Parts: sequence; structure tokens; C-alpha cells
Amino acid sequence: MRRFRGILWVLVAIAAAGAAFLAFGPRFAPANAGEAIYAKPFSLVNQDGAPVTQADFLGKPSAFFYGFTHCPDVCPTALAEMSAILEALGPDADKLQVVFVSVDPERDTPEIMKDYVEYFDPRIAGLTGDLAQVATMAKDRYIFFGKVPMEGGDYQMEHQASIQLVTADGRFFGTLAAEEGFDIRLAKVRRLIGEG
Repeated sequence: MRRFRGILWVLVAIAAAGAAFLAFGPRFAPANAGEAIYAKPFSLVNQDGAPVTQADFLGKPSAFFYGFTHCPDVCPTALAEMSAILEALGPDADKLQVVFVSVDPERDTPEIMKDYVEYFDPRIAGLTGDLAQVATMAKDRYIFFGKVPMEGGDYQMEHQASIQLVTADGRFFGTLAAEEGFDIRLAKVRRLIGEG
């Protein structure tokens, strides 16, 4: 009986400590409570040469991808997959903005961007501009890219391969990764636009 009371007191103490932790312990913020990094200012041009800012992409959920038109595989694959997602969404595709931002604005002029994004889907917006502006935009959104010299004076761009999902108010929602199956990526986009 004495042993049972000892075990009982230990269990009561553990339960009390757990209750105290839940009542007074650290508070975890909801996933959408983070900084609205996609609402940070930027000024670029779209594939038609028209100036655009962050305000043009707020108010509707978005999928942002950072890449370049000379990319041999990652970028065309990502844009083809986003085109397939837009197709699978049917009428709900109007609830999503897909944005391709060039990390190689030295080569990716508005005219080149227009041909490139329209090849995949005319609903995809292509953004380019001054390298310093693109670099600031990317840095503010925790996007990495860099120039990799090649033989003969040419170069490639190293860049992140994931697509960034963004809420209508500019908050990071999640990513679409190349290794995820199509159904998983489509489900993530459906959740994003369901919150928009």
C-alpha cells in the first residue's frame, strides 16, 4: 500500500507539472503568425515591361519560383509542374498567382521572360529588373542565388529549387519541393487557396 501511495504521488506531481507547463509555459504562435516577408517592398518589371511592386501580388495567394531562362532542367520542370497544377485546379486556378522571378536579370529581359513564361502557361507572371533590386527582393525573402562561372566566359546560376507558397497577406505558407508527388503539391496549393 505504501508503494502504491508513492507511485500515486509521483503521478500526481507529473500531472501537476504538465498542467503548469501547459498553463504557464511557452506559447507557440500559429504557423501564419510570422512576418509577412512577401509584403516587403520591391520594384521590378513584369514580362510586358510594366513596373510592378509587392502590392501587385498581395490580396491573392501566390506561388513564387526563383530561377532563370537559361536553366537546363530545374526551372522548366518547375514551371511545367505549376502549369499542370493550374490546369488541375480548374476554375480555382483564378484564386492563385504564379510568379517566376529571374535571378539572372542580365540575360532575362522582359521580352525573353515573356516568351519563356508564356511557353509554359500565359497565367504565369515573369518578373525581372535590375540585379540589385532582384538581390534585395530575394534576400528579404530568404532566397539564395549566385552566379557560377563556366569555361569560355559563360555562367550558370545556382538557386533554390523549391516553390514558395505565400498567403494573400504576404506570409510564407510553405514550399512545393521537386521530390514531392504531384498529388501532395496539388493538395498543398488547394490548402493555400482555401485560406485565401
